[in-house]
Amino acid sequence: MSDINTSEIKFLIELDDNRVPEKLMWSAKDGGVEAQEAKAIMLSIWDSKAKESMRIDLWTKDMPVDEMKIFFHQTLVAMSETFKRATDDEKMANTMKDFCDYFAEKLELTK
Repeated sequence: MSDINTSEIKFLIELDDNRVPEKLMWSAKDGGVEAQEAKAIMLSIWDSKAKESMRIDLWTKDMPVDEMKIFFHQTLVAMSETFKRATDDEKMANTMKDFCDYFAEKLELTK
């Protein structure tokens, strides 16, 4: 009988009295991360039975807007790269990257 390997990622969210995140911490021991602070989390989960995605989007109340714009841009870029690896659809991945460039330009993120 073979052993089943598992890995765990944990999120700890400290909330204020109105249940607004004040502090976000995450741990992934297999990745060498233990109680690392974050200002924002975006998590997408695919429900295969319902054929829909579920999301958890959290950010602390002190997350700067300029950093949120960078976070979104980097997330969109990463999604286009993941889309290419997952689907091998280079044409659409390039279209997504073009949008990322447009997004960065409109938010004046490019130098």
